[in-house]
Amino acid sequence: MTNQAAPHLLAVEDLAVEFDTPQGPQRAVRGVSFEVGECETLAIVGESGSGKSVTAQTVMGLIPLRARVAGGRVVLEGRDVVGLSDREWRKLRGERIAMIFQDPLSALNPSLTVGYQIAEMFRRHRGMGRKDARRRAAELMDQVGIPDAARRLDDHPHRFSGGMRQRVMIAMALALDPLLLIADEPTTALDVTVQAQILRLLRERQRTDRLGMILISHDLGVVARAADRVAVMYAGRIVETGTVAEVYERPAHPYTLGLMRAVPTSRDGGAPLEAIEGQPPSLTDPPTGCSFHPRCPFARDVCRESDPEPRVLGPRRASACHFTEEVIANARER
Repeated sequence: MTNQAAPHLLAVEDLAVEFDTPQGPQRAVRGVSFEVGECETLAIVGESGSGKSVTAQTVMGLIPLRARVAGGRVVLEGRDVVGLSDREWRKLRGERIAMIFQDPLSALNPSLTVGYQIAEMFRRHRGMGRKDARRRAAELMDQVGIPDAARRLDDHPHRFSGGMRQRVMIAMALALDPLLLIADEPTTALDVTVQAQILRLLRERQRTDRLGMILISHDLGVVARAADRVAVMYAGRIVETGTVAEVYERPAHPYTLGLMRAVPTSRDGGAPLEAIEGQPPSLTDPPTGCSFHPRCPFARDVCRESDPEPRVLGPRRASACHFTEEVIANARER
């Protein structure tokens, strides 16, 4: 990890994504903005349905069915990629930007061997012959820690454990040396030992290849170990940003504070954890004002009437709350 300033590989600017539903349009992503630089890991955290994965898929040009970009830009290496054709995206994916999907068993083709699936990337994008592509696939599987890689080239995905399938996905994502990697819940359902191995593997590739990374996760422990900066999403909007240390030690938004208080720490002494009351809002009929106010212990009349704009608290540090100072003071008292 690094906290040094670096050129932006990616800049997402005021991105909005809508879904068409029988109940009307649902805005799943609302005015999202962030940047990612070389060697930097930005974690996007939040509850299920907060818009994390939709944001990631849109950045990859894999916008879900029945969805559309309703506004904003996605600028990759200085080029706005919103609206590119499928042919143009095929040139970018793998070469410049790649993604590790949440469920490798679903992302991998069950009818093809893993060796074929990795080698095919070298054949299509690098023009390699079958033998050279297969050799390169074995080398890559070995690099991501798959034992006896050359022999396992001819195994199908179901023959691998969850951790090994995730390593295959990482091998495919890194095969063409992309500049930006999106990792969507890359350690979900893996035990802590395998989690640590996969995070270590990704950090090593970051250091050697100056790789920028977006980590999508709801696991604050994984984020603490892997990320440089954090963007907290709620109801399709980024409500707080900052370095991992800033956000974890001094949360400035009530939602972030609630997330932190729901995580056990050594200081709790076995006391019951504090859950965030209520449920995320409906995207079809969102509440007026701040989307979090129905669940927020700090909410007052202004919160029901006015949706707060992000307030700058420092370099690349902001919070979209009317009562930021009160939240920070409350966090200090914990």
